[in-house]
Amino acid sequence: MDNITLGRTQITVNRNGFGALPIQRVPVKEAVRLLQKAHDGGITFFDTARSYTDSEEKLGLAFEDRRNRLYLATKTPAKTADEFRKDLETSLKLLKTDYIDIYQFHNPNFCPKPGDGTGLYEAALEAKQQGKIRFIGLTNHRLSVAWECIESGLYDTLQFPFSYLAVEKDLALVEGCRTHHMGFIAMKSLSGGLITNSAAAYAFASQFDHVVPIWGIQRESELDEFLSYIDNPPTWTAEYQALVETDRRQLSGSFCRGCGYCMPCPAGIKINDCARMSLLLRRSPLKDRLKEAGQAEMFKIRDCLHCNQCSSKCPYGLNTPELLARNLKDFEEIQAGKEMTPDNY
Repeated sequence: MDNITLGRTQITVNRNGFGALPIQRVPVKEAVRLLQKAHDGGITFFDTARSYTDSEEKLGLAFEDRRNRLYLATKTPAKTADEFRKDLETSLKLLKTDYIDIYQFHNPNFCPKPGDGTGLYEAALEAKQQGKIRFIGLTNHRLSVAWECIESGLYDTLQFPFSYLAVEKDLALVEGCRTHHMGFIAMKSLSGGLITNSAAAYAFASQFDHVVPIWGIQRESELDEFLSYIDNPPTWTAEYQALVETDRRQLSGSFCRGCGYCMPCPAGIKINDCARMSLLLRRSPLKDRLKEAGQAEMFKIRDCLHCNQCSSKCPYGLNTPELLARNLKDFEEIQAGKEMTPDNY
């Protein structure tokens, strides 16, 4: 069994974190069954968010009577101290617990710090002193915010996109967390569904002894794959390395991390959402994405000026206009009623 300790938190878990964003799509009874099966099978780290519709509620129903045998991490998008406190109380109620192991600021466009005028970090410290949270974390898609988080010395964990499509800038972040004794939680370890070989993804992650991947799981078949790795973990081999190098050549140009460096768009396109829409449609509730407001945002892609400002600002070298066009095509097919199957959603 591979065990990882998340930096100075001393939280020690195996390399199978459960990412609870996709279970929004699963009916409550089935979601509870999957979550309990995950825990019974050896998964002890579960990550969710206040923004993930009913995900917290499902975790609460699944784990109310086994809370002291697992770790819960959740997130708040709060922008003020009052919003922070309200979100925290809601999360505690829905998760049916009186404490959260890791409470994370959810993808802020800055790094909350004491004295910054928002009161956010002060509210987190207050909650920690009250015993409502054990550790303070931050999630992000922006390299600059992630580095500020690491270098501030204020945070116990960082959650950031990290998979075998990672580039040198991502690897540097991972090493930065090690140097600063921070836990690194790897979101999008399957690159939002682009990576289909979970064993190769697991083997890649196994090279980093302080990284806990959170696998987005919504089907029992997916869960069974990861549970099988607890006792028989895939290891990094020349065969997996060759597969990864092939995937990097073929897929790296399709993975938008949602960092927002490309914004603002002169045509008003929300690039960091629209360029990920194919992935979002596969992993989160469809109905919210297909509402009138969501359609209007996607259809702005038709007004793309092809000025290439977005591509020139992308730190990952994506051909953003081409990626937007592909996402619009996928969106239009789904909107037109194309049948959804396990292979295309």
